[in-house]
Amino acid sequence: MPLNTTFRNILFTLSALLIPVSAVNAEQVKAASQTEPEVIFVCTGNTGRSPMAEALAKQIVEKNHWKIDIESRGANVDPKEIVPEANTVTLLKDRGIDISSHRAQSLTEQDVNKADYILTMTASHKEKVLKKFPQAEGKTFTLAEFASNEQKDLDDPWGKPMDAYKTVASQLDTYLPLALAKIAKSVGQTK
Repeated sequence: MPLNTTFRNILFTLSALLIPVSAVNAEQVKAASQTEPEVIFVCTGNTGRSPMAEALAKQIVEKNHWKIDIESRGANVDPKEIVPEANTVTLLKDRGIDISSHRAQSLTEQDVNKADYILTMTASHKEKVLKKFPQAEGKTFTLAEFASNEQKDLDDPWGKPMDAYKTVASQLDTYLPLALAKIAKSVGQTK
């Protein structure tokens, strides 16, 4: 897995200023930069699927005591629709998670540069990310592709009844544990 460029630069600068180069163990630098990988989930507006993925992923990470930073963003955020969808809020509240304070954010170049993994809800989202940010190649996947090598999109529940949101939650319940375990394993947090 490639090192996060910004983090690598900070470590290099600090090591050059604070300790002799001979005292820096390359494996320690690599391990330090990989202990907390950054994962960003992406959907269209960052009001439904990706904030649901973010919330459920954080719950899984906490339960397993993994150190993985989780965020969510949108590929095409509408500035007039920044609050989470009501059915997403209700569904997650029933699971003991409150995302009512979430506000939609667009994926930025800074996000792409700091992320180790960008996991999209659909192949179309993946294409949009890669078209706008070619440097995201190699770390951008659909969630299903990354979790289980499936070419499958997560359903879009926007504007649909609660059952559509439950379907997405079920899809996330399938793919998130697989994806997060794979990430945790890649940095030595699990076997």
